[in-house]
Amino acid sequence: MNPLKFRTLPRILPIFLLAFPLGPVLVMPIASAQTKSQPPALLPNPQAIDTLGSDLYLQSGSTGMVLVVVRDGQVFMHGYGETAPGSHQLPNQDSLLRLCSLTKIFTADVLTKLVADKTVKLDDPLQRYAPIHTVVPKRIRPITLADLATHTSGLPRELGNAPRNTPHFTFPDARTRWRWLPNQRLRTTPGTAALYSNVAFDFLSDALQSAAHQQYAALLAQRTLNPLHMRQTTFFPSAQQCSHLLMSSHDDGPCTSTEATAGSSGLYSTATDMATWLKYLLQNPTQTRTPKGDLSAQAIHLLPSQLVSQKGLDHAGEPTGIGLGWIHILPIDSPSHIIEKTGGGAGFETYIALNHARRTAIFFAATDGPVDTHLNLYNAANKLLLAVAGLPPLPPPPAEPTLRRAHRPPATRARHPRRTSTR
Repeated sequence: MNPLKFRTLPRILPIFLLAFPLGPVLVMPIASAQTKSQPPALLPNPQAIDTLGSDLYLQSGSTGMVLVVVRDGQVFMHGYGETAPGSHQLPNQDSLLRLCSLTKIFTADVLTKLVADKTVKLDDPLQRYAPIHTVVPKRIRPITLADLATHTSGLPRELGNAPRNTPHFTFPDARTRWRWLPNQRLRTTPGTAALYSNVAFDFLSDALQSAAHQQYAALLAQRTLNPLHMRQTTFFPSAQQCSHLLMSSHDDGPCTSTEATAGSSGLYSTATDMATWLKYLLQNPTQTRTPKGDLSAQAIHLLPSQLVSQKGLDHAGEPTGIGLGWIHILPIDSPSHIIEKTGGGAGFETYIALNHARRTAIFFAATDGPVDTHLNLYNAANKLLLAVAGLPPLPPPPAEPTLRRAHRPPATRARHPRRTSTR
């Protein structure tokens, strides 16, 4: 299709707009009244989205940003800023992006497909898929695959700090983490408390690899990426792809193979592929353009009220439900209900948010700028999503006690360790 030309802003230009046939409402595996009897709706005026995206970019202080909006099968993409400091080149639909922790929802997608074909069960113990002679620690009960996917395994966030000069998302590899695991004491009984864990998702991908008797990267390609024709989404970027990687204002290390953290954070992708992914996540059973899949990962598997505590799941808003890799914001019967996943690290901040009531979704990937604006980019993106959907914004978060705020820096975009993603 031919690109549509929109108004030009300083250093901010649209990439392109694609329109696809509209379809009736989506029947989700998540029971929700807001998905019923909603008529198809077109994307707002492209200039309105341009303005919202421009404001988001300018507030973020990012070096460069790519924004993708999907509504009722229509796709709208914009590139903002620069591909690298001083490049004077706009990011585009083929710019290479680090997905960071958005990788986890791809792992959850593979998990649900292997559950559907009875290769694994959610209540399978991790021990079943451990290397021979490796003992997985227990605390009252064993760690299950569901515990890994809901951040309730009792494992810590990270294995530890990577050795100096280790490229991003290449530590720890499978051998290192399985040697580390038997010596750990679980922080909580599995299933009772949520603590965001990157290493848990790497163990999850290891378990899926063991169950399927297939290299995990090949399994992800076979079950998810190839059917969706997401050809630029990979753990093994070519030299040509790496030449298109967006760069932040900091030293982000080399563009290299990231299979070591395939379950948690290693994926690279592009705006074009992520538009396909958003349409898949919002899939309409009556449309045949996109291969169908089991979207039960998005369903609520745990309520925060069922847990003794949760830490690290509230970057984009107060969680009201925990899915497999996904977080819910607001009650499920609210029209403004959001299902989201955050990501960050290696000079990037990334986000996906879905609103099934209006069949609307957004994705952004933004690279760090020279100055941290202290903007909660995820919260700002939620406002953009709901504005595009024509829905009320989220309520403001409750004020924190004065003493707590005095000891807590206001920044939500911290400089990230080299190990892996932070969201």
